[in-house]
Amino acid sequence: MTSSQTAPAAERRTDVDLLRVVVVAGLVLFHSALVFDARDDFYVKNAETTGVTMVVTVLGVLWAMPLLFYVAGLAARHSLRRRGPAGYAAERLRRIAVPLVFATVAIVPVPQWLRSRADPAHQESYLEFLPRFFQVELDLAEFPFVLQGEYFETGHLWFLVLLLTFSLLLALAARWRTPPRLGERMAELTRRRGAVLLPALPLALISMILGLEEEYAGWSRWAYLIFFCYGFAFAADERFRQAVRRDLRLVAACGLALFAAGVPVLLSAGDDAFTASAPLAVLGRALYGAAGWCWLLAILGFLDRAPARPAAGPASRPPRGGALRGYLSEAVLPLYVLHQPIVVAVAYQVVRWEAPIAVKYAVIAAGSLILTVLAYDLLVRRTRLTRFLFGLRPAKADAGERPERGASEPG
Repeated sequence: MTSSQTAPAAERRTDVDLLRVVVVAGLVLFHSALVFDARDDFYVKNAETTGVTMVVTVLGVLWAMPLLFYVAGLAARHSLRRRGPAGYAAERLRRIAVPLVFATVAIVPVPQWLRSRADPAHQESYLEFLPRFFQVELDLAEFPFVLQGEYFETGHLWFLVLLLTFSLLLALAARWRTPPRLGERMAELTRRRGAVLLPALPLALISMILGLEEEYAGWSRWAYLIFFCYGFAFAADERFRQAVRRDLRLVAACGLALFAAGVPVLLSAGDDAFTASAPLAVLGRALYGAAGWCWLLAILGFLDRAPARPAAGPASRPPRGGALRGYLSEAVLPLYVLHQPIVVAVAYQVVRWEAPIAVKYAVIAAGSLILTVLAYDLLVRRTRLTRFLFGLRPAKADAGERPERGASEPG
């Protein structure tokens, strides 16, 4: 891409940084709700359940995890340009693989252990349970989740497994050839009204053919690769952002219409609608895939409508809340890693109470959110070793080290 063709570089979007924080906080609320969901097989279940929770949370499932992959693709574009393929791969291994391995060994077994204790036959201690958790076998058919076992799982860290896989595939592709100029071609196409909707078609097709995977937040693992690639190709191009702002009403209307049509179709297709080949199931998945793209664009577009602040001069005051935004932005990955075991541990105690669902849910959600933030602040961010294990940079970075534009993972 020549300099004459290159669109202006996108500035760091603090609105997206904060939206990532909202997504991770929302995951605490989401996983707390699964304790009471009549359909989901969560680690800890309340004796009384309801079907209302899934109806409400599906609104977040449609766009939340796709957004994290989309923003990760944006950050990958900047990091790859700055570091080159080898440097980018090394940085991804340090910031994703390290917390993935550490958390899989030290944190992920906790929910499965608490689940097993619901069976009177399995009342062993945590240390006694661990050997059973790590009894694994290799299953290449489940790539990239190649380690499988009766009790072993990556749990909520499936996001990091996919993100690391996509990042290394990108580094490998960039090592052997220049990445295709999809973003440049799409930016040219966006001169036409409504063209920003076209990327919904591959997502609809993948959802139709490969189905949806409930264990990965209601999307095919390979649909997330498409979102990642879209972030890499489109998100940093100002022309694409301008086209989204221009077509925002159309995008939002299409998202609402596709969602309103797709959810009833999926529900009417039966329990196996995520994978069935029946016409209603296939149609419902196609509408769902297309709706996900529209919702993602609409949310980012609405956030992008606020007028840009003038560039800060030497005498300008620092933006209000800058320190808090920086704190939260850095915290996202550790909060993501920590949250689910804490939710399960809190729920394990609270479900024994004699109280209404609303009271139990409020205690689990609020308590888990507070404990997750405290665990990050007191146990993660304050030492060099724990920062390394959770994928954070050293607290006192070199003067030449600048933060990534956007986010490369949920933190």
